[in-house]
Amino acid sequence: MHIDYITPNDWSIIEDGWNPNNVKSSESLMALGNGAMGQRANFEEDYSGATFQGSYIGGVYYPDKTRVGWWKNGYPEYFAKVLNAPSWIGIKVIVNGESLDLHTCKEVKDFRRELDMKAGVLYRSFKAILQNDVEIAVKATRFLSMEMDEVGAIKYEVTPINVDATISYEPYLDSGITNEDSNWDDKFWNTLEVSENDDMAFITAHTMKTEFHVCTMMQNKLFIDGDEITLSRKRSQKTTTYVGHEYETDVTKGDTFAIQKIGGYVSSLNHDKGGLVAVATDVLNKATDLGYDALLASQKEAWAKTWEMSDITIEGDTKAQQGIRFNIFHLNQTYTGQDSRLNIGPKGFTGEKYGGSTYWDTEAYCIPFYMATKDQSVARQLLTYRYNQLDKAIENAQKLGFTNGAALYPMVTMNGEECHNEWEITFEEIHRNGSMVYAIYNYERYTGDTSYIPEMGLEVIIGVARFWRQRATFSKAKNAYVILGVTGPNEYENNVNNNWFTNYIAKWCLEYAFEQAELLRDTAKEDWSRISGKTHLSYDEMLSWRSTAEQMYFPYSEENGVYLQQDGFLDKELITVADLPKSNRPINQKWSWDRILRSPYIKQADTLQGFYFFEDHFTEEQLEKHFDFYEPFTVHESSLSPCVHAIQAAKLGRMDQAYEFYLRTSRLDLDDYNKEVEEGLHITSMAGTWQSVVEGFGGMRVKNDTLSFDTKIPNAWTAYSFKVNFRGQILKVDVSKNETHFTLVSGEGLQIIVNGEKREVLPA
Repeated sequence: MHIDYITPNDWSIIEDGWNPNNVKSSESLMALGNGAMGQRANFEEDYSGATFQGSYIGGVYYPDKTRVGWWKNGYPEYFAKVLNAPSWIGIKVIVNGESLDLHTCKEVKDFRRELDMKAGVLYRSFKAILQNDVEIAVKATRFLSMEMDEVGAIKYEVTPINVDATISYEPYLDSGITNEDSNWDDKFWNTLEVSENDDMAFITAHTMKTEFHVCTMMQNKLFIDGDEITLSRKRSQKTTTYVGHEYETDVTKGDTFAIQKIGGYVSSLNHDKGGLVAVATDVLNKATDLGYDALLASQKEAWAKTWEMSDITIEGDTKAQQGIRFNIFHLNQTYTGQDSRLNIGPKGFTGEKYGGSTYWDTEAYCIPFYMATKDQSVARQLLTYRYNQLDKAIENAQKLGFTNGAALYPMVTMNGEECHNEWEITFEEIHRNGSMVYAIYNYERYTGDTSYIPEMGLEVIIGVARFWRQRATFSKAKNAYVILGVTGPNEYENNVNNNWFTNYIAKWCLEYAFEQAELLRDTAKEDWSRISGKTHLSYDEMLSWRSTAEQMYFPYSEENGVYLQQDGFLDKELITVADLPKSNRPINQKWSWDRILRSPYIKQADTLQGFYFFEDHFTEEQLEKHFDFYEPFTVHESSLSPCVHAIQAAKLGRMDQAYEFYLRTSRLDLDDYNKEVEEGLHITSMAGTWQSVVEGFGGMRVKNDTLSFDTKIPNAWTAYSFKVNFRGQILKVDVSKNETHFTLVSGEGLQIIVNGEKREVLPA
């Protein structure tokens, strides 16, 4: 049974009523980010109940030593982890000598927490009766500035309700923090200095091993009923990892005592590590000169601009509307495209699971969202991230015995080095390598930017092609090239031979590499000379790629008329999910791994992932046959599964099924389908949710350099709309029950295809 305490609302995620069992889940759901840093929605005041503390800085990580039961050659030595960073949000609240702690209060009333997605602001309010019988009303407002991405702001207000009260605030910084997912309970941070300057305070610390230096900062202002007051510090508390400034005053019943706290991080990623306190001082001065109200106003403006382009509207279905905006909101606050050193972790800034690292999800699912809703430079940054890690990809392949510049991109990474420590993933889930090349192809196809491949992309393509050429084995028995010992996208099948998706993307990569290299050789002599010289690429090697591709083996069932997911798939006991007792679900929690591996059950789209990537290689009849064969065995126990199936069900005109998949992907976290939302959100699959509307219901494709649409609408909706930026022209698509309307918001004129017919959209 999934949770159902979030109030349906078009623009907000709302929790009404106090339930301590929801604290960790809401901390994930209402997490904040601005591309450079993020934090779970932890309380500012002390809380002694169950909580998952989490603040994160983009690009700051620690190589936690791998922990495995039995070491194998080729294992990565470290698992890079996003670090729980020093906390700047804390404010101890004491009323008549009693600490405010919702876990120990006599009573909590009118509790409400709201994430305003329209403005990127977190609100919380409640009334509490403390152990000393003082009743107070509390309001807390928090945001991470999208304009000043090193800065966050808090406004915290306490009003005594039943008596006059002496209230003290102790805003603080704390670097004595740990990660919940530490392998060996290592010390991740070393605190160098705790300092203060008037109403400012700083903690300078560095990460162990990776030597990222970070200065955590704060500055505070105090108010009574909206008027700023000056209070001398009652005390300053300092330890080797903590600094707090205590302010105390008498507050008349009904009056409001407020603190405005500006905080955040500056780091050696962007500044000289020796001058971080000076930089932090400048940043705080700039932020406080602007003031809390101006920072909040600029926050609302920044988000209005973001939503102007990326919003999807849905009429007639509040839960669907809330779901899609929730997904779009978290995508936008996780990655902004400002820094090519950063990428999109599966949990974003909402938790520590998966190490916070980069997966193939970025290339397979996320890039389309950023291409269509931002300027193309944002998606180009994601491709640049992988180009900058090509040397590490070559090194990863060398560790496994590959030669001649073959590149194997990691399954999980922070810096390009493989840091996943499960052998069936690290060594075998090699299809991810193909996604690196598919993303380049997809980027050029959509944006029309032909400069990336000669500048950077071809070197990546060559490295990946060399990997596939060496990884394929010629089978005399089959008179074809086979790829042995792999794990496909379906991670419920390990160490299989000839996974169809892996073989198909390998074949495609080899063909694409030949085409792109030959095109450059024939049309851009200077670029060709530079790249072929750097990579020592010969035409004979290119011909070997094409020859391997032409002879690639694919398992096929004549009886069923489908490509088989891998050799031996039909040897399994083919019982569909519909005939599997519900008490057995989810199988990853109820079954042994041995039983899962021998079952026909599919975690996520595998063969169908190939039909999604390479849709135009197959007929609709082939898609239908494969969908009907594989979907009944799919348990959808991956967050990346429902979106692909939603797109394909919509293409096949199965709108009820497509809508069901859409709700599953859009509300995966909001309704906690996987019973794990307290660990963090599924950020990368959120891009798939966007695709399920735009590519699924909107039917958007790029065909022969032209945008094409085949629009459909779920029965539950009365209308929906979205915008896409296609090659610098912004097109708005409005779909209702009776018609589809296209508006060119920006641009000089756009040729599109609608239901197979060419149409020109002119400026409004």
